[in-house]
Amino acid sequence: MSGAGFDWPALMRAGLQGLGLTPEVFWRLTPAELLMMLGDAPGVAPMGRARLEALAAQFPDVTHKEADDGRAG
Repeated sequence: MSGAGFDWPALMRAGLQGLGLTPEVFWRLTPAELLMMLGDAPGVAPMGRARLEALAAQFPDVTHKEADDGRAG
């Protein structure tokens, strides 16, 4: 795909300034991943609060110490 299909300056501003991505992270993303993060992916809505909370409940953060002590989960 040629670069003519993307407004790279606008995408860079959105990714680096708007999303706070580092340049390294920005350039590792595919255009589809970046658009999804920006909520611009066709047919894909940005993740809402309810879905985020459901994922957090399904995959809780634990420290290595908690996991080693059997306190995780």
